[in-house]
Amino acid sequence: MSSVLDALWEDRDVRFDITAQQMKTRPGEVMIDCLDSIEDTKGNNGDRGRLLVTNLRIIWHSLALPRVNLCICGLQLHYNITTRTANSKLRGQTEALYILTKSNNTRFEFIFTNVVPGSPRLFTSVIAVHRAYETSKMYRDLKLRAALIQNKQLRLLPREQVYDKINGVWNLSCDQGNLGTFFITNVRIVWHANMNESFNVSIPYLQIWSIRIRDSKFGLALVIESSRQSGGYVLGFKIDPVEKLQDALKEINSLHKVFSANPIFGVDYEMEEKPQPLERLTVEQPLDDLEIEPDEQTDAFIVSYNVWFPQQQDREPVFSEDLGLAIEKLRDGFTLQGLWEVMG
Repeated sequence: MSSVLDALWEDRDVRFDITAQQMKTRPGEVMIDCLDSIEDTKGNNGDRGRLLVTNLRIIWHSLALPRVNLCICGLQLHYNITTRTANSKLRGQTEALYILTKSNNTRFEFIFTNVVPGSPRLFTSVIAVHRAYETSKMYRDLKLRAALIQNKQLRLLPREQVYDKINGVWNLSCDQGNLGTFFITNVRIVWHANMNESFNVSIPYLQIWSIRIRDSKFGLALVIESSRQSGGYVLGFKIDPVEKLQDALKEINSLHKVFSANPIFGVDYEMEEKPQPLERLTVEQPLDDLEIEPDEQTDAFIVSYNVWFPQQQDREPVFSEDLGLAIEKLRDGFTLQGLWEVMG
């Protein structure tokens, strides 16, 4: 088993000039909004483009050159979103959306302007989706000592279902062990101590690197290793009898497989008007169709090529007084001066 994070980059990366394949939605990613008249004021000022907002990222691409001017910024990277005045070639002095972000120790600033006057959707969509992402971290982040239990029951997240509750589970993180309760849901694994409910851990399937049964000084135990992004924790739990331990491992593996096929990222936000799927909104990258308009200079160059490099048999040499050497005889109507003017 490995973490779903192995392949997940959409919400935690900044990329430019991405391919059509990279623009397609990954499992669990959904389109939330599409705005067709947005200018990338800092990077492509004066170029009308399209802004796509999903539950993981923001994509902008030029409508004129969709295969060239692509940029993406994952929602996890946004640490400051504000509205300020910017100078747009399409709108002049106008209010714009500023997004400050950092990826791989590099800071980025994106400025987006809505070309359509009086439309607040650019601000409301991006800010609301980012807020929904920030308030749903429990789906994606490993949490220690969080507010997980209320009235002896697990506080369920939206779309979360409990598949199993196992009593009498020992947490082996301390030498003496702590007796507690284990919850297995469609989103995560939760354990809390019976004597102190605030002593707990929530491990989303998104952060599980491996899970297996290993021998410990307390006997066979369920060992969960979290991803490096979450701190690389190694957590051990003892479940008796052994048959119950094996059943728990089998159930977690099954739920993790289902989750990996269609992850639940927890970002629930819907526009009143449903946008088209991302695949229909992104533009394929066809080969450029070039059409060369012939002009007088182009024709002259072709003629000069035929004069100097004829496809027929070589013409007889003649002495050129201008060059002081022997050259092939020029065709009727052509002079050396005229050819030099074309070549120059």
